[in-house]
Amino acid sequence: MKSLLLMSSSRNHAHPTYLEHGLDWLKQHFENKQVVFIPYAGVSMAHQDYTKTVGTAFEKAEIELRGIESFSNPRKAIESAEAVAVGGGNTFMLLNLIYENGIYDPLKDRINNGMPYAGWSAGSNIAGPSIRTTNDMPIIQPRSFSALNAVPFQLNPHYTNATPPGHRGETRSQRIHEFMHVDNHTPIIGIAEGTALHIQNSKMTLLGEDSGVLFENFKETELKPSRDLSYLL
Repeated sequence: MKSLLLMSSSRNHAHPTYLEHGLDWLKQHFENKQVVFIPYAGVSMAHQDYTKTVGTAFEKAEIELRGIESFSNPRKAIESAEAVAVGGGNTFMLLNLIYENGIYDPLKDRINNGMPYAGWSAGSNIAGPSIRTTNDMPIIQPRSFSALNAVPFQLNPHYTNATPPGHRGETRSQRIHEFMHVDNHTPIIGIAEGTALHIQNSKMTLLGEDSGVLFENFKETELKPSRDLSYLL
């Protein structure tokens, strides 16, 4: 029994306003729920400022939001939450603060017992078994790379294999293939900006207009929007 909305990004090229493209998804996902927001991935802004930004966006979808930083006990906040949302930013900082604030175990437990969870970017990254396929710079060392393991595959948000003119570094696909050389047992799903994976119980679909990519056994398979991807759970 799981209820997950794993968004690639907070914006895309067609919807530059913060969270605009995903508000309908979020409204349906969090229907009649008060949401606890975790702003820990934000590095260059105060947690309360991050919560205010998300709250302003959520108001448009009539979603009630409260930042975890406003609770005196973060662990109890998660234990009693009706739903949780986790924003983007730096995945290493996010996971570090989840561990440091003692909410890793209760958050994982609540998700496994059906509490609605939504994340975007770093907030989606941590839904997989580990954060080893994040795009972010390791600015801080969390006690473990082990993430929430809410889905049995790694995630790579903001997925694109485009190469800027003059770029001589590895493509995203090449980086993910390096991961497969280390761990060829765990699939990876690359989700493009403006798309999301929606998991409800044993069913998973790809929301949005662009395809995703499944990396498995050193092969790449296109994942088309609106198709049933439940076989990957």
